[in-house]
Amino acid sequence: MWVNLENILLNECVRSFCKAGNLKRAETVIIDGIRLGVLPDVVTFNTLINGYGRLISIEAAYAVLGRMAEAGMEPDVVSYNSLIACAARRRLFENAFQLFDEMLERNVNPDVWSFNTLMHCFFELRQPVEAYRMLDSIKSLGMTPVPATYNILINGLCKNGYASKALGLFRYLKEQRFDPDVVTYNVLIDGLCKAGKLGAARRALRECEASGKVANAVTYTTMMKCWFKSKKLNQGLRVLEEMKSKGYTYDGFGYCTALGALLKVGRIEQAASFREEMITNGIELDLVSYNTLMNLSCKEGKLDEADNWIDEMGRKGLEFDEYTNTIIVDGLRKAGNIEAARQHLMTMSMSGFDSTSAATNSVIDGLGKAGKFDLAWRMTESMEGRDSFTYSSLVYNLSKAGRLGCAKELLLSCAREGIRILPAAKQAVLNGLQRAGFQADARKLRKAIRYFQMIKL
Repeated sequence: MWVNLENILLNECVRSFCKAGNLKRAETVIIDGIRLGVLPDVVTFNTLINGYGRLISIEAAYAVLGRMAEAGMEPDVVSYNSLIACAARRRLFENAFQLFDEMLERNVNPDVWSFNTLMHCFFELRQPVEAYRMLDSIKSLGMTPVPATYNILINGLCKNGYASKALGLFRYLKEQRFDPDVVTYNVLIDGLCKAGKLGAARRALRECEASGKVANAVTYTTMMKCWFKSKKLNQGLRVLEEMKSKGYTYDGFGYCTALGALLKVGRIEQAASFREEMITNGIELDLVSYNTLMNLSCKEGKLDEADNWIDEMGRKGLEFDEYTNTIIVDGLRKAGNIEAARQHLMTMSMSGFDSTSAATNSVIDGLGKAGKFDLAWRMTESMEGRDSFTYSSLVYNLSKAGRLGCAKELLLSCAREGIRILPAAKQAVLNGLQRAGFQADARKLRKAIRYFQMIKL
């Protein structure tokens, strides 16, 4: 009895350190336990397999099987399930299948979770027929599918373009007295939304409510994001108001989803009212929330307020991410402080951040608007992720500055290379040539662009 209690304590310590990401301490606990006469058991090694698989690699996790053999132990289904799950997380699907075969060769009987993970692998490989066969395997071996089995099926069918079949499966399961929980509804609603079946998703939400299930923030936020993505902003905002009016659990993620959508369409005042409501309600702010609020402050031209959000992030110990830095750069550029924006971009690089193309494009655009084309071009040439926005910005600003020759040559060069230039930038060059009296050049340029577009098809 005491030995069992000691092993339970050992395993709990190992589990805690693995969960905290401290494998070194977990190994130290095992060594100390051996010195005290408490030997690791299968649970101990399974905990290590999961820890090494999650934090290091599939190879490191598999090596634990060798240590089990040295200790005179055989791996069980939990050991292999952890290894298969690790391979699936790292998208090493062939490894997952090989591990499953090895498990069978060693006479370790798979359980429902073994087949659930394989089902997920087949869906990720876009092999829905093979994935569905895993359900048949579960039933043929006399096992009972668990709710997660059906969640994986519904999600996988939706992701593979079979949203109607997923909905049909859901209806069939309900007829067979399967009682879906809110997680299953969330999976179905998310899949239907991503498939563009917003009406069916809305009906699923109503059904969830009618069944007495407590829809959570994930349910409503999923619906909101889908309405926003479909450019149906008012419907998305109605979902938000409905969620609040019914007293459902609500958090900063929902507010930030709405704020982000409003900012994209330029509804700054409405976004600001949501910000005030968010702060008044005492919503706990995370990094995403601060980034959204900073973005709003910058769009309002309130750089001092944005600085306050930065200070508050620092007091909470939140570290900037690349999006935070991009917001800062863009805010400085829009305020006309292009040199400060450029310096912040350089600081990002020196601090180990990969400067995003959005941040660099913002600075290049600011330099172009300030007429500093030599510096803008040097930044463009040093930039790894040049895209259509990079070149479109240069073409547009060159034409607006009256440097039509340079704008025309750059536009032609991009056309030859198959780089898409935004219509507004292209039209700015053509309009500039026509206003300057070079109608013939404008016609030749338009003809050349069409020619290069045709040969690139």
